[in-house]
Formats: sequence, C-alpha cells, structure tokens
Amino acid sequence: MYKKILTYVRNKIFNIDTMSNAVKIAVSMMFCLALCVACDKKVVKPPYEGPKDSYAKALSLIEDKDYEAARELLIEITNRDAATDYAPLAQLKIAESYIKADEPEVALEEYRKFLRNYPDNKYSSYAKYQIATLIFNTIEGPDRGYKAAYSAIKEFQGLNEQYPRNPYKEIVPLRVEKSRNVLAEHEFYVGEFYYKKAAFAAALNRFSTILSKYPEYADTGKVYYYMGLACKGMKDSAKARQHFEKAKETTRSADLLKKIDKELSKLGD
Repeated sequence: MYKKILTYVRNKIFNIDTMSNAVKIAVSMMFCLALCVACDKKVVKPPYEGPKDSYAKALSLIEDKDYEAARELLIEITNRDAATDYAPLAQLKIAESYIKADEPEVALEEYRKFLRNYPDNKYSSYAKYQIATLIFNTIEGPDRGYKAAYSAIKEFQGLNEQYPRNPYKEIVPLRVEKSRNVLAEHEFYVGEFYYKKAAFAAALNRFSTILSKYPEYADTGKVYYYMGLACKGMKDSAKARQHFEKAKETTRSADLLKKIDKELSKLGD
C-alpha cells in the first residue's frame, strides 16, 4: 500500500518539467529510501496468550482491519491448541478475514481446509454453505457464468446431501434456481449464436435442451419462438408453425407476440 502511494507521488513529481536534474536526483534518492522502509515493514506479531485470549485479540484485530496480525494469532491457535474448541473457530475466522479483505479465492481455500480438518464439526455445514455462496457470487452473465453456476449447484446440492439438517434450506433452493436459470440462459445464448450463423440444426438442439433440462425456465415463449425461426431456416414450415403457436401460448410479452404474428403471417395458410 505504502509502496503504491510513494511510487504514484514520485511519478507525479517527475512529470514537472521545470524541476532541475539535480533536484530530481535528490528527490529520487529520498523516495528510494522511503520505498525501502515501506517494503521492509513487517507485520508485528502479537504475543500469544493462550487460545481464549488470543482468539479475542484476533477478533479485535479483524474489527480494526488488521487482518495479517489477526491471522498470525489465529494460525498460532490452530497450531498450538489444535485439540481445543478454539482451533476450528480460529480456522473459520481466518477464512472470514480473507472475505473482509476482499480475497474470496483465498477464503474459499481456507473454508475447504476447515472441512478437511474438521469434517464433523458443528460448523461444517456453515463452511460448506460459505463455499457454495462464494462460488455463487462469482456467477456473471450467461456467456461466462455457466461454469460457476454448475459449481454452485453442485456445492449447494452437496450441502443438502451431507448436512440434511442445515439451517439454509430456505436460501439454497432460490440460489439453485438462479444458477439453473443462468445455465438455461447460456444454452439460449449459444443457440442464438448458432442461429445467427445459419447453423439451424445446432441452434434447434440447444433450444430443445432448455425445454428438456430446464423446464422451469420462465421465458419459454422466447425459446419456442427461436425454435420456430430455426425450423423456418431449415425449410420446415409445419414445425415452424407448431413452435410459433406454442410460443404464442406461453409468452406474455407484447413485443414477442407481435413478432410471432408477423412470422405466422409469412408462413401463410
């Protein structure tokens, strides 16, 4: 942090055209010294005072956003007092500190470490839920978020299978549904891409997959409409009409209804 600030200030100063070379050299030496001091700054390790007091101190340090110092104490607890109830709590707080520090990838690994070390702990379902949630939070749009959606569904389903009495039963179905919706949207995204490339058979296959694998998908009207377009592109007017009629039955979108009627009128009787 200090290094970034000092480097930024140095660069700003050296953009001043009126500064002489001698002054620039002197200032450069000063900043080099300051950078060395900043880079050499180390985390002061708090004294270890047993699991209870050290755990309380670590919590205080986390509140103060001194995450590295807090982790030093928490790691000491897991190493020196592994047999106590404070060890699993310390491991959870290590993971939590990385979330607070906006390092979710590291937090994910720390929660996984918790499950490896304490698989039967009373907080195991919480750790599993946090893993699933961290992955769920990485889901982006349907073009790039499908891999995270697959992983999130797997983790949430694993949570319910491993810990059937977990306290997240109201949240999990909603997140699984959202993840499945992303997967359905991804299939549509790929299908639309194929359609635009005039690969109508491949497009139809993708749209059909949505109906078979994700029957709960809300926008089925759009899916049937594009299935109709794909069949039209394949010169199969009968099936095109069938899909357009199905799209008309299932959509509530006024704009889509206009498009469907337009396509039906083109097909004729």
